[in-house]
Amino acid sequence: MTQRKGSDYAGLSVAIITPLTDDRLDVQRLREQVEFQIAAGTRCIVPVGTTGESPTLSHEEHERVISEVVQIAAGRVKVMAGTGSNSTAEALRLTRWAAKEGADASLQVAPYYNKPTQEGFYQHFKAIAEDVDLPICVYNIPGRTGKNIEPETIARLAEIPNITMVKEATGSLDQCSQILNTTDLTVLSGDDSLTIPMMSIGAEGVISVAGNIVPRDMVAMVQAALDGDFAAARQWHHKLFPLCRDMLGLSTNPIPVKTAMRLLGRDAGELRLPLTPLSPQEEQKLRNTLRNYGLEC
Repeated sequence: MTQRKGSDYAGLSVAIITPLTDDRLDVQRLREQVEFQIAAGTRCIVPVGTTGESPTLSHEEHERVISEVVQIAAGRVKVMAGTGSNSTAEALRLTRWAAKEGADASLQVAPYYNKPTQEGFYQHFKAIAEDVDLPICVYNIPGRTGKNIEPETIARLAEIPNITMVKEATGSLDQCSQILNTTDLTVLSGDDSLTIPMMSIGAEGVISVAGNIVPRDMVAMVQAALDGDFAAARQWHHKLFPLCRDMLGLSTNPIPVKTAMRLLGRDAGELRLPLTPLSPQEEQKLRNTLRNYGLEC
């Protein structure tokens, strides 16, 4: 297979939560998370993405999380900092900060709410990529942002040298196929439960939510697929599927994953409004899913 631009990020990346205690960043719990992921063999840690509640962090908090994760990781694992925004100026500010602090790459979500044209998407990502010398992962998640970055636009972006990856969260294997057919970008799954279908057509890994809970199992599944052992990968997929489904389907991410971490004795702190806790019925369903998986809670 032809080497793709971002293949050094193949494997498991984990979009970590932001631990909040008394509505403030809990650095000790953040450190515990990073160490937990490194010990599990996670390839890359992704702070302050959707799972990290980036929309409700202040600029100062956002920057501090990036700095702390880079310092804790200390080169032992890659750090892809979430630095996207619906404001190009804000995305530039955050990406410059990540580069200055020593992040390895930047995760750039599609501008949300203001719903740019395809030309607007192109000019937004182009401005960031040409300003900051970091590998860029374009994050396409129309269910959150309200608009799809079309494959033709991604093909244009792929011509920019340091745009090297796409986090594909459209749920469309056709779109994934078109990106793989028309670009040399590395595609990373943005949906845990679609990781193996996407890897079967050429994606190289996942930026995972469920990896917060069972990173070793996610590593095993993704590595099996990278090794071409899709029989083993399918076994892992079917074991992981109920857990992956509930992490993203039971309620809005990161409500279920933060709840699961608390139930498993790895308290991730509270949620910040407008996110609210699971109902008692939802929490019991999540507890049952964790127990059925074989986790003690």
